[in-house]
Amino acid sequence: MPRSAPGFWLGRGLAAYCLLPLSLLFAFLAGLRRRLFALGVLKAERLPVPVIVVGNIAVGGSGKTPIALWLADTLRARGHRPGIVSRGYGGSVEGTAEVPPGGDPARYGDEPVLMAALSGCPVWVGRDRPAAGRSLLAAHPEVDVIIADDGLQHYRLARDVEIIVVDEATLGNRFRLPAGPLREGVGRLAEATVVLAQGGLSPRLRAAMGCAPVFGFELAGVAFERVGARSERRLPADFRGRRVHAMAGIGRPERFFGQLEAMGLVIERRPFADHHAFTPADVAVPDGDVLLMTEKDAVKCAPFAPAESWVWPVRAQLAPEAAELIVEKLDGPPTA
Repeated sequence: MPRSAPGFWLGRGLAAYCLLPLSLLFAFLAGLRRRLFALGVLKAERLPVPVIVVGNIAVGGSGKTPIALWLADTLRARGHRPGIVSRGYGGSVEGTAEVPPGGDPARYGDEPVLMAALSGCPVWVGRDRPAAGRSLLAAHPEVDVIIADDGLQHYRLARDVEIIVVDEATLGNRFRLPAGPLREGVGRLAEATVVLAQGGLSPRLRAAMGCAPVFGFELAGVAFERVGARSERRLPADFRGRRVHAMAGIGRPERFFGQLEAMGLVIERRPFADHHAFTPADVAVPDGDVLLMTEKDAVKCAPFAPAESWVWPVRAQLAPEAAELIVEKLDGPPTA
């Protein structure tokens, strides 16, 4: 699976159609695998606590990690003690491991390190998600619900609630891999417990969701924070009139760049592939210039970022009804 989306995924051109037979094969095999799990031929493992899966149907950034963090906060506020399991994409862990706050992204993956720093709950990584869940529960028996980050297609882990996060811009030409960005077809959205949408939805896509509950969300920030000294803050106005470089190694760098430009900042864009392994050369800027980055990138760049490096922390904002629905699906309807 490529870390940087090929340009032909945006449309249905010659390259996409040439790969369409492979996409049809991919769709058939993926559908067959899911059907075998549904029939019990392939066994899904159920953990002793409820599991909430957060995932998407397309390759690329749709906001899964901010939603997982929002969900951890939401569950804790409702009296639960959540834990998080993740594959640890980009890391080097063999087997399963707990992610310490301040852990090495090269070992654990950038997103798990970010979640361990911000979620306030235990985070474990492992390619085998059920094994990661078992390890987490053995080490933290107080945990009463597991959040599986980016686990929608990991059907070996039985789930009680499915949250599918969608950003229509990531769906591209609507073809399956490798001709397009889809892991599963858009009809899969209709089977979700809840769909959380970043940005607007076309009538066609909304119709494909059927009766699934849909809530919009946005990622919002308040102030920039200095990389390496997060208590020091600046407002966007503080950078206007200065030479500003913006870098992003996320699924959709253009969304981050657009946020900065909407603040009135004139930026030099530095897009990188998702999960890019940054080097000091990647973050070098001339003396007196400013470098802006995302939180996901900051966890990797903090050891060698220039002094004038600032991160823009964002958090998912959703209607209260979304939280109420998810908690009700988990705990059952409130008693009178």
